[in-house]
Amino acid sequence: MAQQIDNIYSGLSPEVGKLRIGPQGVAWKPLEGDGDAKSVMVPAADIKWAEWLRVARNFQLRIGLKEKGKRVTFDGFVKEEHDKILALMKQHFSVTVETKEITFKGWNWGATDFQGPDLAFLVSNRTSFELPLQSVANSNIAGKTEVSLEFTSAPDIKGAKKAKPVDELVEMRFYIPGTHTKEGSENKGSDDEDEVEMSAAQAFHDTIKEKAEIGKVIGETLVSFDEVLVTTPRGRYDIDMFPTFLRLRGKTYDYKVLYTSIIRLFLLPKFDENHIQFIVALDPPIRQGQTKYPYLVMLFNKEEELDLELNIDAETFERDYKGKLEQKYESPTFTVVSEVFKGLTGKKITAASSSYESKDGLPGFKAHLKAVSGELYFLEKYFFFVSKQPTLIELSDIHQVIFSRVGGAMTSARTFDLKIEQKSGPEYTFTSIAREEHESIESFLKSKKVRVTNEMGDGDAIMAAPDDDSDDEMQSVASSGEEAPKPRLGDEDEDSEEDEDFEASSSDAGSPSDSDSSDSGAASDASGDAEIRTKKKPSGKGDAAKKVPQKKTSVDGDAKAKPKKKKPKVEDSMDVDEAPKAKPKPKKAAVGEDGPPKKKVKKE
Repeated sequence: MAQQIDNIYSGLSPEVGKLRIGPQGVAWKPLEGDGDAKSVMVPAADIKWAEWLRVARNFQLRIGLKEKGKRVTFDGFVKEEHDKILALMKQHFSVTVETKEITFKGWNWGATDFQGPDLAFLVSNRTSFELPLQSVANSNIAGKTEVSLEFTSAPDIKGAKKAKPVDELVEMRFYIPGTHTKEGSENKGSDDEDEVEMSAAQAFHDTIKEKAEIGKVIGETLVSFDEVLVTTPRGRYDIDMFPTFLRLRGKTYDYKVLYTSIIRLFLLPKFDENHIQFIVALDPPIRQGQTKYPYLVMLFNKEEELDLELNIDAETFERDYKGKLEQKYESPTFTVVSEVFKGLTGKKITAASSSYESKDGLPGFKAHLKAVSGELYFLEKYFFFVSKQPTLIELSDIHQVIFSRVGGAMTSARTFDLKIEQKSGPEYTFTSIAREEHESIESFLKSKKVRVTNEMGDGDAIMAAPDDDSDDEMQSVASSGEEAPKPRLGDEDEDSEEDEDFEASSSDAGSPSDSDSSDSGAASDASGDAEIRTKKKPSGKGDAAKKVPQKKTSVDGDAKAKPKKKKPKVEDSMDVDEAPKAKPKPKKAAVGEDGPPKKKVKKE
């Protein structure tokens, strides 16, 4: 009579059910209405062996089948049910249940062993944990002694989002030092000894790829595309298309991508007008170590043509692919690849929008997001920034778009910033956008009923000022240092001549300022005044222009400290009408202290 055991799990399924063991075999059935798990039936004639071991969900009954490499597992047994299970398996199937010892040391150093469909990690010759090879999506060599294994989600969960576990293993790395020699080296000559020896990490990697069937196909390839240039993740890959998945095969990395994980397709022209970008959005993304790639970006030349025929017989094509694919293609490469992806994934291709056109007639323009340069596309339902790490923004999720310019410098006048605030997501600020794009962007956003805020008005007002201000500043620099450049006019020639007289006298050896700057007495000051009167007429404006730079060097502490005597200055004010303005001029000319000594030498 069959025995029933409740609260049992089948395989890796998170759904609980009932297990029945009887003369006809072993059957498991999920609880009614509990997820999408399917019932499992194992006939008595197919049961070959059985094991009992400790696992995460209490104890497990593992049943091996006569078909090579096949087995089924049931978890959730309590320790007290051990004797009952042994008796039932012996009674109905004449199979002795063996107890498998598990180590609980927790060491991370041990040995690996391939046990049927599992990779076992052994510590002290006891199993520490097991990895189902069917869940290994990719194997990569990370360095000379490290092998990285990437895992897919649980295979039996199909469309049951509520049953998806919160945490799951996605990657594991093994450190494998040393070398390994191939087993077939004995049949080869001694000359081939160097070729058969390889690193232990490489041997482990090759074994994983063979056992987990990574890089191999289950079924026939429908179509293959060789040496496709992929910019994200960067490299050249061979793309093999199968009925339910595709495989990317590169020199270092291999990826298996299910069609169910492809959520969007984009076909966009590159702004150089010579290439087309075909972008595949993935969820979950593929991984390279700690880096996730939610987008595959392929680059094709517009001029490249491709002729191919699908590897599908006529009957299968009529039954499964008619209306989705074509039996034969003769078109540009980007058209063929995109049409095949569309037919196998069932996803629509999003092309460039006709609602937006930049100043160059393109569906977007170049911009920067932080320090990353890329191309920003304006599509019907999205903003799509294509770079090393593409960013997709849905128009329906935008709270508002802000136009702004930082500062009023000349460089910022040519560009502006575009800030996008989302309703449920981070903010993005795109910079270095050409000013000519502002009007077309604003029109596009208003047509899509997106809220727009313009903060560029102040910048325009600021930009109107630099030309006038610069002229005023140049005039003030060229002026004589007075309040305005008006002394240049002919109505005030006396003032300009006054300046020229005193500046010219600074080059003469007999000026009163020179005598003041030197350590001469009152007699030399009087002679200096007479010299000023005689030099006043022949002085010209050309000389005055040459003396303007000397005004800047008039701040000399020694020259100002010594001429404290008031006599020559009082006499200047009495003899010359423009003396009040000329006061600072002698002091400024006092910088050249070589004048007075030269005059003394001439007098002597």
